[in-house]
Amino acid sequence: MSETRSPLYSGGCQCGAVRYALFAEPSNPNVCHCRMCQKAFGNYFAPLAGVAPGDFAWVKGRPGIFRSSQAVERGFCAACGTPLSFRYLDRDRISISLGSLDDPRAIAPARQYGIEGRLPFLAELSGLPGSRTEDEVPAEARERLKSRQHPDHS
Repeated sequence: MSETRSPLYSGGCQCGAVRYALFAEPSNPNVCHCRMCQKAFGNYFAPLAGVAPGDFAWVKGRPGIFRSSQAVERGFCAACGTPLSFRYLDRDRISISLGSLDDPRAIAPARQYGIEGRLPFLAELSGLPGSRTEDEVPAEARERLKSRQHPDHS
């Protein structure tokens, strides 16, 4: 059966093989600092927010699933590796990775979990020196950096 509702948010993986839609406002936007989330995302933390399964749909492809513990399964694109979902097996909720949203600015984290694993230098990141890509990469070399990612839309 095809979905007839209009999604509030959509997202997907880097290569475009897996896409999803959210039909309700996600709740509990957060970052998790636990070591399991760090490993699953290959990052210092995992940004997540969730909805009831009835307000979620995979609209293109299906994710690979990894049971990272007896209680949790994580969805990811088997082709490009993008982390996409997190689900406690005993709860009626699925969370999506906020960075996989087509507009990741749309939902800001409002809580932190697993703070025992929070890395001490995170608070200092915004104060580090920074530069734009075009300031560091010569114009003639930028063509090689042109994105092969799926565009941020369905």
